[in-house]
Amino acid sequence: MDKSQLHHLIIETLRADLANAERAALTAYETATHEENIAENKYDTLGLEAAYLAAGQARRVEEIRQALSTWQHLVLRTFDEQQGIQLSALVWLADAEGDEQCLFLGPDGAGMKVSLEGQDIRVISPRAPLGQALLGSREGDEVSVQVAGRVQVFEVLRVR
Repeated sequence: MDKSQLHHLIIETLRADLANAERAALTAYETATHEENIAENKYDTLGLEAAYLAAGQARRVEEIRQALSTWQHLVLRTFDEQQGIQLSALVWLADAEGDEQCLFLGPDGAGMKVSLEGQDIRVISPRAPLGQALLGSREGDEVSVQVAGRVQVFEVLRVR
């Protein structure tokens, strides 16, 4: 699997997310500022609620813009056995039941899922518990993370 293709796919996904968020922010802003939403009494909160939604949408747009910028400046690295897993590593893991998953350790966009060459790939960041646990690991290592009070153990199957 070509990491540069994956990198490009993630950037395109973020661009699409940004376009959607910008449309939603514009709609929320127009709703908040529309003359029909001016409060007529202290119990009329539709305009206030629309303003809160518009502010939240504007924050989301800025978060996606920052993530997109970070991804656009990401330098892809080849896996270095001496350093172990680092940013831009493509990692295949197996859990205790033998279920496999593919992860891409990126600077942001955690929780994003993309598909390339028939492989589902989940993007995680080094700030995520699993991302932290993976840093410095190598093929054959086991990493464990505590999620919702339960320890989960993963084996690093391979890294690119």
